Amino acid sequence: MTTSNGAPILNKNDVLTTGVRGTILMQDVVFMDEMAHFDRERIPARVVHAKRAGAHGYFEVIHDITKYCKADLFSKIGKQTPLFLRFSTVKGEMASADTVRDLRGFALKFYTEEGNWDLVGNNSPIFFILDPILFPNFIHTQKRNHQTHLKDANAAWEFFSLRPETLHQMMHLFSDRVMHGFGSDTFKMINAEGVPVYVNFHFKTKEGIKSLKPCEATRIGEDPDFYIRVGDEHSAENCPFNAFDVTKIWPKGEYPLIPVGKLVLNKNPLNYFAEVEQAAFCPAHIPGIEFSPDRMLQVSLTPPLEKEVNLFNGRIFSYNDAHFHRLGPNKNQLPINCPFRSRAFNTQRDGVASYNNQGAAVNYHPNSINGPQEVKCAKIVGDRIAAGDYLNFDQPRVFREKILCEEGRKNLVANIVDGCHCALPFITDRLIQNFEKVHPDFASMTRKALEEKRKCTKEEKHASSL
Repeated sequence: MTTSNGAPILNKNDVLTTGVRGTILMQDVVFMDEMAHFDRERIPARVVHAKRAGAHGYFEVIHDITKYCKADLFSKIGKQTPLFLRFSTVKGEMASADTVRDLRGFALKFYTEEGNWDLVGNNSPIFFILDPILFPNFIHTQKRNHQTHLKDANAAWEFFSLRPETLHQMMHLFSDRVMHGFGSDTFKMINAEGVPVYVNFHFKTKEGIKSLKPCEATRIGEDPDFYIRVGDEHSAENCPFNAFDVTKIWPKGEYPLIPVGKLVLNKNPLNYFAEVEQAAFCPAHIPGIEFSPDRMLQVSLTPPLEKEVNLFNGRIFSYNDAHFHRLGPNKNQLPINCPFRSRAFNTQRDGVASYNNQGAAVNYHPNSINGPQEVKCAKIVGDRIAAGDYLNFDQPRVFREKILCEEGRKNLVANIVDGCHCALPFITDRLIQNFEKVHPDFASMTRKALEEKRKCTKEEKHASSL
């Protein structure tokens, strides 16, 4: 056993102190090495594609495409290039269930002789939005509500209803159709003569593809790690008993309790991230109180003197150090830690030093529910160009009429209704108006199924209250 710099460790169970009940010395480099790394061993999770699995492998050329591309990894038949592939869910958190209806991330890193080539995509050849400025807002609608920290049907389905270009991908996602792997974006290849072509990358599995039916996903959804499983083990160590040992209690018979006051809890957090996640506590903040020789609390910089004790850290060091890493140097300027507010009104939320998370205002655009609206002005400065319609309904119509069978069309409607029936009526009305432009039957089937679903839900709630 060694420290992080390779020095041998002779004793990992005890710390270096000034005596049996003395404070820990700063020169205990084993303890300091352990704690400094422990405070930094977690990094912020990805906003999207957080839950993942991966595999190493290689790419081998089996067809000559040098007439299209001069890249070295395509230079000859039989050439092999090592790679790493990462599978992931898209919208869910690290602990989200694999059974939730969602796209799957598909990312490749080719270790070529000309440098690494990264190709990212999903198990779908298309995506929800066209204009990248909408991506943060779209992802906000797929995440938990920033105020309640619960799933929000209104956010997702309102975005779908307001942005018709989402129809194609949304219909794929809620259909029974199972997809392969795709680079999604369009790229350009250039051959040795400098002649360019545009290309999409598709990866089709030879092992076959398979998915779960909604009823199967519901049945096994109690296990969020249906496809992958990880486990951690921790050990605990006890120190010799003394009055400052945090693993021991003070017997009430010898040290009776003395009433001091009353603590009352009477309000839930309005914003989980801003108030719960960003709250920073440190045992070093003790106005009017002083420290004890508790080893978990502190470490001594120098051996205690008779009249002066120069104390350093344990938790005093660890908590602040972890907060600096996790929240940044402005952690004490955050609203939950400091009494001041800002007046920002936009779709930006969370993040390091988020002074004001803007209450109940929605965090996506466009919106029609108490969220920020664009400022109307006589002239638009710069060259920002709206994405436009771009035939948002044609390919969804082909997908429904040419790709899906009759049973598939019914399942598409059923899956959509299962997802959107909790959304506000004006949102689903607008959604159905978009479906009408795809096909009248699509709209009428959805409207009828939605009415039946809401009726059944209402009756179930009424029955449960009796």
